[in-house]
Amino acid sequence: MNLRRTRAMARKEFRHILRDPRSLIMALAVPLLLLLLFGYALSLDVDRIPTLIYDADKTSASRELIERFRGSRYFDIRGFVDNYKEIERGIDKNQILLGVAIARGKRDVQILLDGSDSNTAAIALGYAESLLRNYSLELRTRGRKFAPPVDARLRVWYNPELESKNYVVPGLIAVILMIIAALLTSLTIAREWEMGTMEQLLSAPLRPTEMVLGKMLAFFTVGLADALVAITVGVFVFGVPLRGNVLLLVATSCIFLIGALFWGIFISAAARSQLLAYQIGIITSFLPAFLLSGFIYAIENMPAPIQWITRAVPARYFVTILKGIFLKGVGLDVLGVEVLFLIVYGSLVFLAATRKLRQKLA
Repeated sequence: MNLRRTRAMARKEFRHILRDPRSLIMALAVPLLLLLLFGYALSLDVDRIPTLIYDADKTSASRELIERFRGSRYFDIRGFVDNYKEIERGIDKNQILLGVAIARGKRDVQILLDGSDSNTAAIALGYAESLLRNYSLELRTRGRKFAPPVDARLRVWYNPELESKNYVVPGLIAVILMIIAALLTSLTIAREWEMGTMEQLLSAPLRPTEMVLGKMLAFFTVGLADALVAITVGVFVFGVPLRGNVLLLVATSCIFLIGALFWGIFISAAARSQLLAYQIGIITSFLPAFLLSGFIYAIENMPAPIQWITRAVPARYFVTILKGIFLKGVGLDVLGVEVLFLIVYGSLVFLAATRKLRQKLA
């Protein structure tokens, strides 16, 4: 491999990027737009649950329980009703998520939930059960005049406020970089074939290795700018704590970015059509990164065969790295295996892209 020829290829590709300012602006603006859109719109927090209350008891104990619901930040009491039908109608019209029915004279409390969204319903049920359990325990200890046997004190590490943005934004950075990097390079060689400029490259004394590295280096500059913008927005706009080493964060982002760019070049070398390359790039970058990386859905809850499939998704390891550096402040002693996987992945994809391009040129 000749470094001078590789540098010349990178310079040629970089000039091509600069000659198309609209594509360059899109490449820089789309990650920012996606981060802001998903960061604000995608929230896993369940609070201010719209609630209706049916108090058939109307005693001081029931009124005190209602005040507990009113004082909790997790419940938003929308009104009081006199029968179950009103609660049922509110759920049917999507006006409320939860109904509380207090029976007369029996100290029985019934929780009615809209289970259309099972995850949200389960979280809301947990909040209601916790409130009722604490209130019931307080009533028993108040009547017997002794302290409860266990004084539970919870301490949440790494995300004490339990804000979903601290969980979502680091994973979102990995998903966006995977999508943008793969799409940036998935069209580059296919475009050369369609525009008829590949014959000019074939006449030049360029080896496949030099062509792949040169194209990657040109788009690496754009991808690195996207990564820095995403990290800056995550820290200063969304307020996600960055507890780890900044240099380690940048270095691992570069490693992940190189692997994603090589994957895009491999797709472009395999498909001569830009449309086909774009479609393959979307399917192989967006869907695995979004669904199988642990960004939203916990890998531990997936079926065992799917969990094995996620081991081949590079975004899974980068999501773990980002959350570890951002929230936990850990280093290579904890994240060494994930970093090693990204290095091996980038090397294998580079070899695959070079081999595929060599076959095409032959």
